[in-house]
Amino acid sequence: MAAALKIRDDREKGRLEAFEGDTRAGVVVYFVLNAAPRALVAVHTVVEEGHEGKGIAGSLVREFYALAARESVPVVPLCPYAAKWAEKHPDEAPEPPAEVVHAAKAQLKATPELW
Repeated sequence: MAAALKIRDDREKGRLEAFEGDTRAGVVVYFVLNAAPRALVAVHTVVEEGHEGKGIAGSLVREFYALAARESVPVVPLCPYAAKWAEKHPDEAPEPPAEVVHAAKAQLKATPELW
């Protein structure tokens, strides 16, 4: 993780953001699954230009999974980066139930503006 990296959750906007000082360095765009069981659904991970190669994306996804664990909900990694990260870190990224993945994909398809 970058030395001065601060990560903040903006649940209302569906953004888990990483800052270096006052500069946004990266973001995980997500939504909360509105069907039960609840889940956090990662849709897109972006590291801003000039901040690449510092481990910011991995730090964001790790914190996203930690946030979900604190809330006792699964993560559905629809974002390709988050999905690859989860494959590499199965101890930190439990696989979500198939029905939750299906519900997340259906919600995203029905409301594409979520990302």
